[in-house]
Amino acid sequence: MPFDHAQPLRIGMLAGESSGDLLGAGLIRSIKARFPDAVFEGIGGPKMIAQGCHSLADQERLAVMGYVEPFKRLPELLRIRKNIREHFLNNPPDVFIGIDSPSFNLSLERRLKSEGIKAVHYVSPQIWAWRQGRVKKIAKSVDLILSLFPFEAKFYSEHDVPVTFVGHTLADKLPLAPNVQKARELLNIKENDLVVALLPGS
Repeated sequence: MPFDHAQPLRIGMLAGESSGDLLGAGLIRSIKARFPDAVFEGIGGPKMIAQGCHSLADQERLAVMGYVEPFKRLPELLRIRKNIREHFLNNPPDVFIGIDSPSFNLSLERRLKSEGIKAVHYVSPQIWAWRQGRVKKIAKSVDLILSLFPFEAKFYSEHDVPVTFVGHTLADKLPLAPNVQKARELLNIKENDLVVALLPGS
């Protein structure tokens, strides 16, 4: 997406939870490296705000889990989405980037795209694992997918959805060759002890 503006690049962003805040902050840093005067606004958490994003609502109000809490908070969630949608329709950004939270972001992206605003979705919904037919809905909602993993980029390419593999911001903080001995010492694990890692998902 080339931009050639006399005015600073304006980027709308929405991250609905802390993991999206982390990714959004990394994305802002990367964009600012190329467009130092870029302006960011939307909804973000403390990490995005620290990078210069002007948050129009409290991100914590979007972070709901389970079935009961989202239902109880539905009027508030719908009001926040309506307010942010109206804000961007009345003040169109150069591009809008929804970060994860597909149930919240995809419908917002689809509306903005229908009004001529470039829409990008960062972090692919796991449609490659289930509900692959959903890719058609995503294709109608966004102009570009930013994927964390190479196999996701391959999946979208095979379905003719514009995609760019960008990797995960945490990868920049992890060494390619971890120091196993130092890790064992820090965790007080003896050299010959068997280690089993339990890594629950979100």
